[in-house]
Amino acid sequence: MKKKIIGTLVVMSAFALGYSVNNIAVSKASPDYRVAVVDIQKIVADSSEITALKAEQEKQLQNMQTTIDKARADIAKEKDPVKIANLEEKYRKQINDQKLALDTSYNNKLTAIDNKIKTAVVEKARSMNYNIVLPKNTVLFGGDDITEQVSSIIK
Repeated sequence: MKKKIIGTLVVMSAFALGYSVNNIAVSKASPDYRVAVVDIQKIVADSSEITALKAEQEKQLQNMQTTIDKARADIAKEKDPVKIANLEEKYRKQINDQKLALDTSYNNKLTAIDNKIKTAVVEKARSMNYNIVLPKNTVLFGGDDITEQVSSIIK
């Protein structure tokens, strides 16, 4: 019986000693995490690619408006109801095709720009030895702002 009690005490002592040593080692280790913040809205606003994309979209919207105006004029000139229906269908299909092409093109280009921005953020953060990058608008305090460095890559 004494052997069981002594054995139990030895095991408990070893466990307590191991746990204490582990806590001391963990408490003295400083975290190696570096946190950066990035203002994505500023990067997007400063991006020449986004500006060019907006200008291109505006031009395509003007082209679509020209098509709509032409359709209205052609339909207004026509008196035959059958021809009016055919013209309406023709122009409706043409306008829908233009809108679909515009939306698809815009979304593809926007996705490519978004991926380029994400890649630039990751590359800059890695080169500056940051472990975590957060959007600036979600951080109340702390973190190093690397917006300018990333923005210079994107321009």
